[in-house]
Amino acid sequence: MDDNALARQFTAASLLRFALPNIVMMVFLSLYTIVDGIFISRYVGTLALSAVNMSYPLDCLEMAVGIMLATGGSAVIAREMGEGDSQTARQNLTCITVVCLGCGIAFAVLGNLFLDPILRLLGTSPAQFALCREYTRILMVFAPAFFLQTAFQVFFVTAGRPGLGLGMTMAGGMANILLDWLFMGPLGWGIRGAAVATVIGYCVPTAGGIVFFLWNRKGSLCFTAFRPDWNMLWSACGNGASEMVSNIASAVTTFLFNLIFLRYWGEDGVAAITIVMYFQFVLTAVFFGFSMGVAPVVSYKFGAQDTAQMKRVCRFCLGATVICSLVSYVLSRLTIGFCLSVFTDPDSPVFAITMEGFPLYAVSFLFMGVSIFASSLFTALSNGTASAVISFARTFLFLVGMLLLLPQLLGETGVWLAVPTAELLGMAVSIGFLIWGKRVYEY
Repeated sequence: MDDNALARQFTAASLLRFALPNIVMMVFLSLYTIVDGIFISRYVGTLALSAVNMSYPLDCLEMAVGIMLATGGSAVIAREMGEGDSQTARQNLTCITVVCLGCGIAFAVLGNLFLDPILRLLGTSPAQFALCREYTRILMVFAPAFFLQTAFQVFFVTAGRPGLGLGMTMAGGMANILLDWLFMGPLGWGIRGAAVATVIGYCVPTAGGIVFFLWNRKGSLCFTAFRPDWNMLWSACGNGASEMVSNIASAVTTFLFNLIFLRYWGEDGVAAITIVMYFQFVLTAVFFGFSMGVAPVVSYKFGAQDTAQMKRVCRFCLGATVICSLVSYVLSRLTIGFCLSVFTDPDSPVFAITMEGFPLYAVSFLFMGVSIFASSLFTALSNGTASAVISFARTFLFLVGMLLLLPQLLGETGVWLAVPTAELLGMAVSIGFLIWGKRVYEY
């Protein structure tokens, strides 16, 4: 295992260089999602933008299962690599990839069979329904590619090739952006063009991942014959439970946001919260990218019982997270007006609604980074329970509670304050677990 990039001793600079491709990859992913929204808003209209967001809980549910298997499996695989058991690591990589493919096929079949009742259950308004249905049906057909893309983005890092993962993601993103322009602009395909461009973007890193892990025979990770290992899968699901919880919570809270904003501001309100969430994607992508980028390092050092190195890595990560939190908040306040004008005209109702509430919402960026890192840290240490509790408290328990409570007490102001209040409470829980974990894992 001497050729494994995870085996070396990391300094702050080398750790940041190792995580940087994953950070850039996550930011790029969020950016091309946002560009997708910009094209939809400008070429089809803000009603179409709000329609797309109504089916977003379905995307979150897909991501919940995919990221649970990928991140949880990555922790198991990286630990096995650290222990020197490369053959088992390869078998588990193959097993998890096949399971991800099977889950994608199940989503594709069931999603299309029950799409209409699902969209009605999600609260899609009559004005949004046709647009939402056309867009979501195409995405459901390509659910297998979405699952494999999600898995390979994590496994490239585990294999010590984060730069390759970045390249694949950028290629998929550029294809999505160019095809958005072509399909919705010159060809005039409308919302269907946005969906087709998106799924083609999924297929690029999916194809790249299949080719790489089939041919990477000299590397630390590659595909082998499929051998199901149910105990390993159970362990992977447990390790990745926090990431699953986060995405399921995102599905539920997006559903609640859509209903609440429809009630207070109509379809314009849903478009406004969609834009705010796009903005949040970029800023939180740094936290998720960094945490996912360093997680295999922590898992490897934990498996190798290199406590001294693990301490240095964790201390640097926590300090970097706090600095990024402050920078994210300042940048969000400085750039919101310009970014919002890209989506909609300054004299539109959507612009006014967003500018009124965003200063309150942006406070959440000060708190969420610590919780994201803490959850990822415990996943990397194979403590899925602690990780899941942190994610559940932050993204579901507190947020749902605040969404149901604060609007009743404070009206429209309470809607915008729900997220920062939940993130503050979530950070308090995360700090408690970090203090406890320091005694147990000696990081």
